[in-house]
Amino acid sequence: MQIVDRNKHMKFLQITNFSLSLHDFKRKKMKFENYPFSKQILANLVEAGFIRPTDIQFKSIQPILKGEDVLAIAQTGTGKTAAFAIPVIQILQDSKINKEKKNIKCIVMVPTRELALQISTVFNQLGRNTGIKTFCVFGGIEQDQQIAQLQSGLDILIATPGRMFDLVSQGFIHLNNIEILILDEADHMLDLGFIKDIRDLIRFLPKKRQTLFFSATIDAEIKKLAYSLVDNPIRIQISPKDPVSKNIDHSVANIEMDDKRFFLERLIKENPESKILVFVRTKVRAERVSDAMLRVNIETKTLHGDKDQKDRLYALKQFREGIIKVLIATDVSARGIDIADVEYVVNYDLPDKEENYVHRIGRTGRGNKRGSAISFCSPEEKNLLSDIEAYIGKEIKIIKIASSSYQDTIDFSGETQSDWKTLLKVAEKNAETYQKKKKKR
Repeated sequence: MQIVDRNKHMKFLQITNFSLSLHDFKRKKMKFENYPFSKQILANLVEAGFIRPTDIQFKSIQPILKGEDVLAIAQTGTGKTAAFAIPVIQILQDSKINKEKKNIKCIVMVPTRELALQISTVFNQLGRNTGIKTFCVFGGIEQDQQIAQLQSGLDILIATPGRMFDLVSQGFIHLNNIEILILDEADHMLDLGFIKDIRDLIRFLPKKRQTLFFSATIDAEIKKLAYSLVDNPIRIQISPKDPVSKNIDHSVANIEMDDKRFFLERLIKENPESKILVFVRTKVRAERVSDAMLRVNIETKTLHGDKDQKDRLYALKQFREGIIKVLIATDVSARGIDIADVEYVVNYDLPDKEENYVHRIGRTGRGNKRGSAISFCSPEEKNLLSDIEAYIGKEIKIIKIASSSYQDTIDFSGETQSDWKTLLKVAEKNAETYQKKKKKR
């Protein structure tokens, strides 16, 4: 079974797309060393491998440095975090030289714990030796250590809404000195029902502040929220005709729902050294797919909302470091997560929301690296596939699987229990055990 079919017309496309706009020309000539950044920030950028700004960085940095409000819409994997992290660190470093205070000056609100940690890592990496202290708070763990860090003083706080409001109500976070508010992955926060939390937050903040609003998508509700928060903003929209990165080869295979595990097993075994991120629709399904892989001696980790925070962080760490090659995740847990060198993204289940398809496959092909995304589409999911194709504006390449190859994939599986009644009993037992553990927690 040939999983990836490279685009035969790539060279032709490279030639026809050779002409550059004036904006592209300016961006390609611009280097980070040409910006008015401090020596410490420039050294950190060099160490992190930053040479030239991406499109969203090129368009965002100057307005942010000038103190403008910014409303930015850009697809995943475009370098959004650095687009606001770099200028904010510079602004606060200048401010810290002039007036040394321990008050929180910038707050970054994000929808998930994993994203909070990821953004915190970027701020700490780019802010090393600048005197700017960054810390993140989120739920799912004891708050004592977080409180101790808050009391020691910091400049930038990255937070998920629930834990942040808990600490505000207890008097451990004071928002009256905030100079910069950043909302990242705003569309996802609205999906998770955080709009009331965001509006409540505004009541605690000074009216005179800089607001940066970053989102992957824009619709009427997001636009209404954005314009209620920003003041005469600079609007930036990076929306290529094809929302899928050119670095990604994406395709779809027609596979029966009950046969998907055999094809996932084959893909993993044919690519033993590759990092593979698998997306499923529900938490229970993540555990079931993981169990199915374990039965054929494939070790995986799962990432979803019912996992303890310690387990989630451990799973991400092992996957990032390549100790575990396969991570099975739900949309909520993996949204916005940047993991280096993911060669394959597998849509084991097609997403219910078509925009999540773009977010999912954006976990591969990041930066200048190529990646592959493969979707398993069962007959029940044909409508979802049509919605996805309408959203991205083109048909997804179909992997044609000969009937003999299809049957061989099932026949050569390492699955020893072919009796469906036995498998069903195992699945029911695993689900019962999982629910007992969840209830106990």
